[in-house]
Amino acid sequence: MEPQIDKKHKLASEIKGMGLGAAGLFLLIALASFHIDDLSFNSYSSETQIRNYGGYVGAQLADLLFQLWGVAGYLVPFALLYLAYRMLRFKEIRWLAYKFCAFIGLLVAVSSLFAFNIQFTEIFGQRVPTGGVVGFKTSDILKSYLGISGALLLLLPMLAASIMVLSRFSFVLYADWWINVLGDRWERYREKRALNRELLEKEPRPAGAAAPVIKPLPVTVPVPEKKKEKEKKRENEKIAPVQEAFEFIRADGSFRTPPLSLLDAPPAAERRVDREALTMNARLLEKKLKDFGVEGEVVEICPGPVVTMYEFAPGPGIKVSRIAGLADDLSMALQALSIRIVAPIPGKGVVGIELPNRDREMVALREILATDEFHTGKMKLPLALGKDIAGAPLVTDLARMPHLLVAGATGSGKSVSINTMILSLLYTATPRDVRIIMVDPKMLELSVYEGIPHLLLPVVTNPKKASLALRWAVEEMGRRYRLMADKGVRNIDSYNKQLEREEKELAENRARDTVVVDEVEDPTDEEAAAIEEFLDKEEELEHGHLPYIVVIVDELADLMMVAGREIEESIARLAQMARAAGIHLILATQRPSVDVITGLIKANFPARISFQVSSKTDSRTILDCNGAEALLGMGDMLFLPPGTAKLMRSHGAFVSDAEVQRVVEFLKKQGKPVYDKRILEMKESDTKGGGAEDEEDDPQYDSAVALVAEARQASISMIQRRLRIGYNRAARIIEKMEQEGIVGPSDGTSKPREVFINKL
Repeated sequence: MEPQIDKKHKLASEIKGMGLGAAGLFLLIALASFHIDDLSFNSYSSETQIRNYGGYVGAQLADLLFQLWGVAGYLVPFALLYLAYRMLRFKEIRWLAYKFCAFIGLLVAVSSLFAFNIQFTEIFGQRVPTGGVVGFKTSDILKSYLGISGALLLLLPMLAASIMVLSRFSFVLYADWWINVLGDRWERYREKRALNRELLEKEPRPAGAAAPVIKPLPVTVPVPEKKKEKEKKRENEKIAPVQEAFEFIRADGSFRTPPLSLLDAPPAAERRVDREALTMNARLLEKKLKDFGVEGEVVEICPGPVVTMYEFAPGPGIKVSRIAGLADDLSMALQALSIRIVAPIPGKGVVGIELPNRDREMVALREILATDEFHTGKMKLPLALGKDIAGAPLVTDLARMPHLLVAGATGSGKSVSINTMILSLLYTATPRDVRIIMVDPKMLELSVYEGIPHLLLPVVTNPKKASLALRWAVEEMGRRYRLMADKGVRNIDSYNKQLEREEKELAENRARDTVVVDEVEDPTDEEAAAIEEFLDKEEELEHGHLPYIVVIVDELADLMMVAGREIEESIARLAQMARAAGIHLILATQRPSVDVITGLIKANFPARISFQVSSKTDSRTILDCNGAEALLGMGDMLFLPPGTAKLMRSHGAFVSDAEVQRVVEFLKKQGKPVYDKRILEMKESDTKGGGAEDEEDDPQYDSAVALVAEARQASISMIQRRLRIGYNRAARIIEKMEQEGIVGPSDGTSKPREVFINKL
């Protein structure tokens, strides 16, 4: 970086720059408007009219420059303008004496070269000398003593040296750059010509020089009309099974899932693979690795929608760690946006090098939802994530994960991915099968889903209410486990099937058997108490169909800032125990730091997705390894499936806001959502009770009351110091005493509270 002028000298520098700029413009105008008949030092004219736009002074200066330097005199005003630019930008001009000498040498060299063969030329219609006095004299002397060849050998290096000193331009480096560029192009041309010759001759390659094998790619085959009609019929007539009479169910007892026609169709063009370009890229990759001292060859190419993986087999004695450290060097050498190296590929003796494609393929959500992988029927909560590196659909089951952690910087595709996951659930499940709790502290991404029948409560935007919703989910998990224990089953699927069998058997018995009522004796008092206790127990355990519950949090960082400890505890309990109860979490954050994704949370989320992040530290926080910082953005992601440490590179499906709006409007027409009143009741009880149960159960509460009664004063610091407890616990005890009338309220100062009870 060039040194800047001190602030105290900026005003002087600006004044000098304006003066030099004015002088340069004046000289340029004077030279451009030079007229040979104007009065000057070199000529006398009887005419008094001055035709030069610079007046008398301009005519004199223009004539002086042309007579001294010839056409090279034009360099003088441009030099003044350059100096003015430097001054006005407050940049210090170093080595001024050397550069002045170099500029004089430039004038001499240019004027001498111009004066070699031509003495006069015309500029703007005026006859001016080409080299001036200096140029003519210098060229004559050099030609007399050195000859034309010797004069050129002296003047040309002099010209080059002057330019190098003034501009710090290196001719050697520039020539070397051109040699490398032309050499690379020539080598590519030779390889292309050799490849074309081999293809024309159709001669089999030797085993040692076999071209890289390209995996067969899935080709999009046009769907026959019969299959299209069948698919359309399945979309329009897809009806849920018989279910309970919720408000969002129509009078005929049916609930229609959204048709695929609400989503935009993917581009009709089939995917094409340029095998010649892939082969040339493989050869170029081998050459660049060889330049870095890594011998080997590309043995297989796996082209994908966004990136292409080149499987590189290193030569003997080449360490894998040496290749892994060349990602940035290869990215610069190949002029690629970003390169990710998988060293080595698990289960293979090769290193995977992922290069971005020149033309990226957009993955439409409709394309994934229409695949057989999404409609297998084996997945309870299918999520359409996108396509993997080979272009195959990537669909996973949230019920098996059982929770998902998503991270990515702004603009990386995280919010679009959340929308694709939500639409995946809405396209496969009715409100009887899946209920959703959405938490959106940013009040931006998930508010569009307000009013769909699948919601358990309106979209939560208040972090405090989000904490209540997660606490309700924890209590609901416990209630479900009590219901399953009462039926002797271990998961939600077995519980719902057990209820269906019991309802079916009960209906068959009612239709087949006749109930006979016999006279019986009245129960004794002991029997009546036992029956009442049994009935109370049965009333608490209200059996019924249990839907899956999916809790979606769009920005975890905002919740952790407001209620970090409560949120972390609720999330940890749900992540540890809620799988069998049918409660699943999808947490997303754009700030994957350790204070947001704590060790307790990360330990219970084996399935994770990371989009592009800003640093390697963020990548290690979310994935426990590097790689996410080298992604390309716009849906490019790394997926860590549960139960494995193998990362999957894939490209997320895209869904637009207009598509989401169409699906939401379709669902709203099915009916209104039925919110669970228990969540609202829990909120009311929480605001009224204020957590008194915890305070009553505090084993130190009675000791604190006795201490206050004896000391006749009450303060949080005294309770904390005398009982050796924490500040929060002492504050809760004081608040409990104030609620029971033992101590008075605080007056806002540091004085102790008033005590209303006597010594115990």
